[in-house]
Amino acid sequence: MSIFDRFHYIVIEGPIGSGKSTLARKLGDMFPVNLLLENADANPFLPKFYQDAPRYALSTQMFFLFQRVEQIRSLNQRDMFSQHTIADFFLEKDPLFAQMNLNDEEYALYRQMYKHLHVQVPTPDLVIYLQTPVDTLHERVNQRHTSYEQEIPKEYLGRLADAYSNFFHQYDGAPVLIVNNEKLDITEQESAMNMLLERVMQIRSRREFFNPNME
Repeated sequence: MSIFDRFHYIVIEGPIGSGKSTLARKLGDMFPVNLLLENADANPFLPKFYQDAPRYALSTQMFFLFQRVEQIRSLNQRDMFSQHTIADFFLEKDPLFAQMNLNDEEYALYRQMYKHLHVQVPTPDLVIYLQTPVDTLHERVNQRHTSYEQEIPKEYLGRLADAYSNFFHQYDGAPVLIVNNEKLDITEQESAMNMLLERVMQIRSRREFFNPNME
């Protein structure tokens, strides 16, 4: 029995540098699933945003919104229900970035577009939230050597990590497994991946915590 026998549609979430996309890909390699991956490199405004956030925040945010909606729409609903699916983005979390980066007028415009574009998608059977300390996020972002990511201030990562934590500690739309991702890198260590899979199979309630350093 695999985790997808229990959870048909799984979302992996976490701030930049948490390893959500890597984990999603690894699970996609291990199991026959539909894989929905966010393509940040396709956003032409993103490098400019990290250099001049006030100027490019709205265009960056709107591109991501349109991209995510199109990815969801492109997945045939029959495939969503008949096959297992894993995604590294969560449309309901999209406004989190908008609230952080847009001014009041821009946010009002964004909300109008979000409401207009929001598509009906199945609620995830499980959300795995990779809760990662700011220092670890900063280190991993630097290790990736993506040129525009080197412009990301540590202070921004801190605000982003706080926003994620607040969102997922309050979110109750689907079961959530909050994973302490500080020292045990579940995206690189095979033993860590096995521990995570075992922990997922043990889930019994709608909100649980996995602290590998303590177990």
